[in-house]
Amino acid sequence: MRHAKAEGMAASDHDRALADRGRAEAEGAGRWLAQQGVEPDAALVSDALRTRQTWEEVAAAAGWDCRPGLSAGLYAASADSAFDLLRETDPATTTLVAVGHNPTMASLAELLDDGDGDDEATTGMLTRGFPPGAVAVFVVSGPWSELGPGTGRLEAFHAGDA
Repeated sequence: MRHAKAEGMAASDHDRALADRGRAEAEGAGRWLAQQGVEPDAALVSDALRTRQTWEEVAAAAGWDCRPGLSAGLYAASADSAFDLLRETDPATTTLVAVGHNPTMASLAELLDDGDGDDEATTGMLTRGFPPGAVAVFVVSGPWSELGPGTGRLEAFHAGDA
């Protein structure tokens, strides 16, 4: 997931908070994820303020009580670095939610996709891009340690409508 819409200004980029629209986007994404039956047992969230706030809104709207792992590395990660972070996921984890920034999250989703997923989700992701609050849901059959390009099947896509 890409963080929801943030304010344009803050003391630093790391400290940018969600805009009101972003809170509504994140809440909508949380409701959508709950409707999809997504129930994470782990979360990896960039330690930037807007990603932490996105997670809080999503988790509250979805009814999740999963405590996120905050990652300074995910804040400025490239897609390759993000893959490395995701590969460190506890092998016992069955469902992981990751909340980060673009262009990393869009690149990660494109690279992860094996091309055999849901046509409507793929079309949505290709035509809408990966706007603030966007969520791509993948099924990965192998262990987290082997996560890489082409190892996930895109099951659903939500474009962050508030």
